[in-house]
Amino acid sequence: MSATGPTPVPASGGVRIGVDVGSVRVGVAVSDPEGLVAIPLLTLTRRPGSSAELVQLANLVRERAAVGVVVGLPRRLAGDEGPAARAAREYATALARLVAPVQVRLVDERLTTVSAARGLRASGVRGRRGRAVIDQAAASLILQVALDVERSTGRPTGDLVHLPATSGPDTAETEPR
Repeated sequence: MSATGPTPVPASGGVRIGVDVGSVRVGVAVSDPEGLVAIPLLTLTRRPGSSAELVQLANLVRERAAVGVVVGLPRRLAGDEGPAARAAREYATALARLVAPVQVRLVDERLTTVSAARGLRASGVRGRRGRAVIDQAAASLILQVALDVERSTGRPTGDLVHLPATSGPDTAETEPR
């Protein structure tokens, strides 16, 4: 992170990474270099007490020279946040620490997993393999919405995850959109 904060995300161009955080798996999508289209990439497995998938994700951000990361924030239909949203915020904060100065943003992901599952079932994807593909598809939907909003408004969408200069384990904050 620079002295002035996270590196700004350009309104156009540059690879973005989309993340759908679950308690068992993390779906990952990547944009094209122009930041126009989101593409499902992979599914990482989460292991209790391990942050190995976070390290893999941070390495992917570096390898792809990503200019930004969007993490889905699973708000309830009423718009409030429950345990899953708190877990996504914690995950985004941990990721932001690993990829700074690359910006990490939390974006509303209501119903993306449901939409992804319906679309894949309609395509004949089912079973255990389907669950991993659903996570990738959900990440792709989260990222595509973020790319579309950014392109139409000229500004990144979502809540920016801030890491104060003297950050401790519980000091990260998010800035509302």
